Amino acid sequence: MNDCETCAYYYYDEEWQDYVCERDLDEDEYARFLQGQYKECPYYRDGDDYKIASKQ
Repeated sequence: MNDCETCAYYYYDEEWQDYVCERDLDEDEYARFLQGQYKECPYYRDGDDYKIASKQ
């Protein structure tokens, strides 16, 4: 599984005072994610802006 800490969708939520994923998963997707059925997160996007800019 990809590391959530490097994902572009992973951010700090002031209200919850914790890091959360801002992707909206439906109930089935969320259950599969919690059960570990995904080998890699299907929504992972590298949040490294320098890596993205170097490809342009």
